[in-house]
Amino acid sequence: MNGSAEQALSREPLLELHRLTKQFGGLVAVQDLDLTVNRGEIVSIIGPNGAGKTTVFNLITGIYKPTSGRIVLQGKNIAGLSPDRVVKRGITRTFQNIRLFGNMTVLENVLVGQHVHLRANVFSSMLRLPGQRREERRAREKALSLLRFFGSDLVARQDDMASSLSYADRRRVEIARALAADPILLLLDEPTAGMNESETAEAVRYIQQLRREFGLTILLIEHKMTVAMGISDRITVLDYGRKIAEGLPDEIRRNELVIEAYLGRKTVA
Repeated sequence: MNGSAEQALSREPLLELHRLTKQFGGLVAVQDLDLTVNRGEIVSIIGPNGAGKTTVFNLITGIYKPTSGRIVLQGKNIAGLSPDRVVKRGITRTFQNIRLFGNMTVLENVLVGQHVHLRANVFSSMLRLPGQRREERRAREKALSLLRFFGSDLVARQDDMASSLSYADRRRVEIARALAADPILLLLDEPTAGMNESETAEAVRYIQQLRREFGLTILLIEHKMTVAMGISDRITVLDYGRKIAEGLPDEIRRNELVIEAYLGRKTVA
């Protein structure tokens, strides 16, 4: 998708959650959640610790199967699909706790993200057939271009072990790996967690660029209110697994239910 973020925005639903519910025994982690993410939007899910935010991501990406409800991507119900099938449908994610392969290089970590789209079979890989070599070359070029999106430093360190990178750079590599699968919807779980002020500002710029340059729709969980308010087209607020508010950032900032959920008391924003 080309053009500005404003041009990319639409009212065409890309992802729809309908009365999505997840129970763990007697605990209801998510209850009757309705949520729509339109194509080209950046939507944030916020809420206190334990509100059910990451559970929602785990449901969307197939890690958990919903107790009830539907998860609709481009008009088709994907609830209950395995994680690899969800990736093939066009949804990838990052995690609250970075999940890179520390004993693999930076480049190898990004290459892993392409595995769902590679066509080479065991036979062609063993014989190093020309088609398999061409596919490897294209995959490497694509991985390097994704690293280059985050600056020349990561390209220079492509052969270093991922475990040797700084925290912020490991976050960037994790996003690059998620991009390698060519998603239409990118889920970012606390992308600025653990970052200082300058690193947070840079992460926000990258997220905005992802929409502009890749045409991505982005759903993110964010604890830093300044980030959520500054980057989001719309915000959904969860508390104890239920949606208590939804709207534009300015509307959420003034919502007394949201203030009470975060501060434990009613006050005036």
